[in-house]
This record gives sequence, structure tokens and C-alpha cells, in this order.
Amino acid sequence: MVYLRDRNEIEAIRESAQLVAMTLDMLGRRVRPGISTAELDRLAEAFIREHGARPAFKGYRGFPASICPSINDEVVHAIPGDRALREGDVISIDVGVEKNGYFGDAARTFTVGEPTKDVRRLLQVTREALEKGIEQARAGRRVGDISHAIQSHVERNGFSVVRELVGHGIGRAMHEEPNVPNYGPPDRGPRLMAGQVIAIEPMVNIGGPEVMTQPDGWTVVTKDGSLSAHFEHTVVVGEQGPEILSRAGED
Repeated sequence: MVYLRDRNEIEAIRESAQLVAMTLDMLGRRVRPGISTAELDRLAEAFIREHGARPAFKGYRGFPASICPSINDEVVHAIPGDRALREGDVISIDVGVEKNGYFGDAARTFTVGEPTKDVRRLLQVTREALEKGIEQARAGRRVGDISHAIQSHVERNGFSVVRELVGHGIGRAMHEEPNVPNYGPPDRGPRLMAGQVIAIEPMVNIGGPEVMTQPDGWTVVTKDGSLSAHFEHTVVVGEQGPEILSRAGED
């Protein structure tokens, strides 16, 4: 079932999504060589709870932590631990929040120290692909228009889109219908309607698109060991255009 949210519900989702953005701002300031992903997770959980909310990922389908900090060839869903960041690493941090019964979700990729030219370009193209996907989130268009806009931009720039993982609806639950793939032909899939809230999240690899899940049952990595980037926003579909609920000062 696809839900259409009224203005009060959208404002409630915005509150959660804004807290996600604030959490990502805070974590981005702390990304540096030597800090562990467990410490980033601890900081995130404390910050979220101090703001009267709860980390939506913790306990979700058994996930043991509050954030997903995925490093280098890790695409998504990495479990925080003792691993310390090193100069030159790339870390994608995915954060979800539930406050007053509504959810927000967003992700950003950060560099540890000065990025190489290739890494800088990977992050730029992934961010641009997200923006191009969001631009299609208009009433009357289809999910496939978002998917095609993302895939076209990524592949035009020589990178690849992960296909096994997709965006999703969001609101009273972390994952709702419809699924929002990052690839596919335009003018396909469900029609978008004003008031839908969706999480759009391209995952882009420098190498091939193939991924696999590690033995921990959670961490998804690139099969060829290439670097990956991940950007995500919570977005409202509008009659006149999309509205990003998880936009923040440092985004």
C-alpha cells in the first residue's frame, strides 16, 4: 500500500529527517583518522536520544547498532566495531531516526583526509545522481523516471549503479512501498502522487555493479573490491516539484 501524507504527517516526518541531517552533520565533523566506527555509533545514538528520538536502525531485523558506517568497498549495512578510520578512507554513513511515530532516513559519504581525484569525482557524481533522481519526484511521473535519471547520470560518467539495493517509501515505517530502484527505463513502475514520501538513495561503484554480503549477514561489499559511495534523502513528492525533508546546513 502507498500512503499519501497530509501536511501534519509531512511535518512530523520532516522533524525526524531533520534530526537525521543534524546527526550526519555532527558525525561528519568527527570523521578523522583514528576514530573507530563504534565511537561514531556511540556518538550518533547519544545525539539522537538527547533530541527525544530513537535510532531507527537499532534492533531493526536484528541489526545491532544505530548507524551503518560503510568503509571503502563496503556499500551499505556495515556493523560498527573497533575498526579505526585511516587517512584516505571513504566512509558512507547511513542514519535512520524515529520520533513521535514517524521516520526519517538519509546517508552521506565522507572522505578521511584529502581525497584523490577519482574519489572526489565518485562522490560528486553520486551526489549529482541523487539530485537528478529527486528532480523526477513529481506528481504524475513514475518511479522509473527517478531510476532512469540516476542510472543515466552514473553510467554517463563511467561508474556503475548497485542493483540489488533500492530506495523505498518511508513514513510510519522505515520501509514502505514503493521500492525505488536506481536503474531501469523511464515511464515504468508506479505513478507518483502528491503527498508520497520516499527515500531516494543511489549507491555507486567505481568498478562493476556486482555486490555480495559478508558472512556477518549484513555488510554488503563490492565484488571487485572497488570503492563505493552512497547518498540519500527523504523526499516528498509534490505537484509543483519535490521537497527534500532531510536537507541540512552542511549537505
